[in-house]
Amino acid sequence: MKPVAQVLAGLEALTLVTVGVLESFFFRSPELYPIFLIEADEYEAVALWTRNVGVYNMLMGLAIVVALVLVHRSQEVAGRAIILTISAMHLVLGVSLVITAPELWLSAVFEFGLALAVVLAIVLGGRRHASESHAAAM
Repeated sequence: MKPVAQVLAGLEALTLVTVGVLESFFFRSPELYPIFLIEADEYEAVALWTRNVGVYNMLMGLAIVVALVLVHRSQEVAGRAIILTISAMHLVLGVSLVITAPELWLSAVFEFGLALAVVLAIVLGGRRHASESHAAAM
């Protein structure tokens, strides 16, 4: 896996863990209203949802970290598969977010855009590597 793909995957992991922590523990913070659009009178109604989504995001971020460790321990195929799966999920989730909550379009674009950058860096980097290997073998 090319270094740029690894850096982007690391950024995606960091973003997922950070957002997960915010969702799980700080969703009541008025400063985060622009991110979550949760009003004070809704806190109790959404507490279960935000905490579970937060844990989900933290686990997805940690899974990317594990995948990056696999890449560095000569298990690149497994690591790439995990990263591509999680990034593909976040491509779909970004689209879903903008459809279901258009007012969160900026969050959706960031989620979709970062995931797309990771997928493209892995796929295009892998194709380039495969064509270089093929040319060297000839």
